[in-house]
Amino acid sequence: MKLSEIGNILREIRVVPVKTLGQNFLHDQNLARWMVQEATISASDFVLEIGPGLGALTEPALATGARVLAIEKDGRLADFLRVRFADRRVEIIHGDALEFEVQQLFPNGPVKLLGNLPYYISTQLLLRYFEQASPITLGVLMLQREVAARLSAAPRSKDYGILTLAVQLQCRVEYLRTVPASVFLPQPEVDSAFVRLTPREPNELPDHDRELFFALVRRGFSQRRKQLGKLLREQVADWPQAAREIGASATARAEELSLAQWIALSNFVQPPPSRDAGTDLAEQFAVVDEMDRVTGAMARSEVHGNNLRHRAVHIFLFNPAGELLLQKRSRWKDRHPNVWDSSAAGHVGAGEEYDETARRELREELGVTTNLTRVTQLPASEKTGQEFIWLYRGEHPGPFLPARSEIDAIQFFAPDMITRWIDERAGDFAPGFLECWQAYRHHPG
Repeated sequence: MKLSEIGNILREIRVVPVKTLGQNFLHDQNLARWMVQEATISASDFVLEIGPGLGALTEPALATGARVLAIEKDGRLADFLRVRFADRRVEIIHGDALEFEVQQLFPNGPVKLLGNLPYYISTQLLLRYFEQASPITLGVLMLQREVAARLSAAPRSKDYGILTLAVQLQCRVEYLRTVPASVFLPQPEVDSAFVRLTPREPNELPDHDRELFFALVRRGFSQRRKQLGKLLREQVADWPQAAREIGASATARAEELSLAQWIALSNFVQPPPSRDAGTDLAEQFAVVDEMDRVTGAMARSEVHGNNLRHRAVHIFLFNPAGELLLQKRSRWKDRHPNVWDSSAAGHVGAGEEYDETARRELREELGVTTNLTRVTQLPASEKTGQEFIWLYRGEHPGPFLPARSEIDAIQFFAPDMITRWIDERAGDFAPGFLECWQAYRHHPG
């Protein structure tokens, strides 16, 4: 869209650009097409666009054949976009991107994010949209140049700080190019920049306690010019030893430590659990016959290796809003790693009963207790991995203390969304959960 066209349209729909909303409209069409190319968008992609404005990025994104969901805060612009792109593969939402529930996008599969983000929401939006459990697999964004520099900063630079580490813990960040203010109408007071964000793979960084990591980082950067040995005296009793182990100077300041060194420091303070802490191959399971009668006990490895019938429990925990808590299984699980599963689940051990196991699994996996009621029993089959499963239901709003050795993430989801997600992408879920969900939905009452 040319510069003259933008002015005419804004007058026609009676929009005066609002500085506080970051309403600066891109009029360089080549730059818009370049941005879409950098996101490698194709016809098979689903694109989320933040702040489409008059559709400068929406048009080239749609030209690839991709489906687009665009969130626009200004109702007049949202109405204009619905008319402009009528009968195209686009949905326009009039709303605030900070209030949008990102989890709604899971049924759409991998999502690519585009947007020209105003300064006042960029930090909040990035941290929220790229959190651990997110369907977004790539983002190409235009930001204020100062913010882009902070996101992509390297250690020992003036831009390196808490925001840098917070975003780089979740994504790899590339500073692509600077954008002059002259390509916008009206011209902003500062230049912008393109960045590309790629969420990290589940096993890309060492295991660590995220809360401890951020506690150390916040304390370390509380006084940038002060040495870490003095700032972290309460958290790190033996700083000289810690510095040697993470490869840092004894006189290091916060800005000198890389992301890897900050992770190493948090693991020095509190070592992560063993990768196989939640998978004891020698654990004894109750082995049963075709009528679910106990016939003996065998080690986990033998039961799974020989595909023997055994017992398990699955627990569905709901919050007061009726949403179901799902867990994303750890990358280290011996079966079905990195997929979504029931709130809690586990095998019935030798000498245990179903009810006892359900209460134990809830404590061990989520750190909570609550009343559980039996819903239904599923027969052993190939679909359940030869497990007789008793499904339980309970309610708990949280907070939870998920077992880090078994769970990568937990999140509440609306039942209707889970059903739609399964219909579109059943491979995102553990087979046992799929059987339990089907049984739950068809269970009377």
